[in-house]
Amino acid sequence: MAAVPAEAQTLTPGGAGRPRHVAIIMDGNGRWATERGWPRLVGHRRGAERVKQVVRACPDLGVDWLTVYAFSTENWKRSTEEVLGLMGIFARYIRREADAMSAEGVRMRFIGGRERLDAKLQALMAGIEARTAGNSRLNLTVAINYGGRDELARAATRLAARIAAGEATGTEQDLAACLDTAGHPDPDLVIRTSGETRTSNFLPFQAAYSEYEFTPTLWPDFTPAHLAQILDRTSQRQRRFGAA
Repeated sequence: MAAVPAEAQTLTPGGAGRPRHVAIIMDGNGRWATERGWPRLVGHRRGAERVKQVVRACPDLGVDWLTVYAFSTENWKRSTEEVLGLMGIFARYIRREADAMSAEGVRMRFIGGRERLDAKLQALMAGIEARTAGNSRLNLTVAINYGGRDELARAATRLAARIAAGEATGTEQDLAACLDTAGHPDPDLVIRTSGETRTSNFLPFQAAYSEYEFTPTLWPDFTPAHLAQILDRTSQRQRRFGAA
């Protein structure tokens, strides 16, 4: 977990305090399609195209880490058709973007429980993680079958085992080291698209001191220009981390 500075930090455009780690709850794909009279999966496919554009824009916007919420532990409640379609979209994205991410210096990782995912998808995920492990221009983390409470429960189990083995004492840092995001910096900024104003079980531990931005724009309509505007706006905020 990233260290919390003792002093207040002022965010200024282009300055040291500009958000470097952005996390996005990509909401509104299904609604975008439904509003146009199209199947929900059309919206998800359009949303995947938008991910590619935002990923490519991040380095030029000063973003070093991008974490996106692709599929939650609650999303299994959706129709079988939609779930299977989403899993197919994830697999195609990995296959089609592997070469580009390798060439563009993107390191791709996944968080969330993998045991429920199809074995072929798990293999694709492990393969691209290994292939891009040496990249550092942008760190892309994709949350699939992810839920913050589920992550904390799994981390607590790991931590208990480490305490029993005498490898940890139960500090906040010990717990952070047992999370799916161990070794990742905490997000500076969390964005949710589609106008909803809830965090939906996304990074509850890691985002405890993050700035939040809720935009009415549906994810398929969210462009790099929208991201740039939000980064400029949130760069004006002061982050005191509890200091006066």
